[in-house]
Amino acid sequence: MTVAATIEKKLREAFQPAKLIVRDDSHLHAGHVGAKPEGETHFHVEIEADVFSGLNRVGQQRAVNKVLAEELAGPVHALQLKVSAA
Repeated sequence: MTVAATIEKKLREAFQPAKLIVRDDSHLHAGHVGAKPEGETHFHVEIEADVFSGLNRVGQQRAVNKVLAEELAGPVHALQLKVSAA
């Protein structure tokens, strides 16, 4: 399974989002620190879910980072998040 597919699966299972977009932006960072020729290192995630209601931006991002802790400790070098309540 690709890193992008793993991210999508984990976020769907954890948050049942109304909207979820996972985009691999690794090609935009070729040659930068943390970039790998095969990609799968830099991601942009947009997620909208009811569970984020009542959480401030930091709380929302911490919730996502907690679910993706394994990926952030391993193959993912950078994760850009756009998180909102549904």
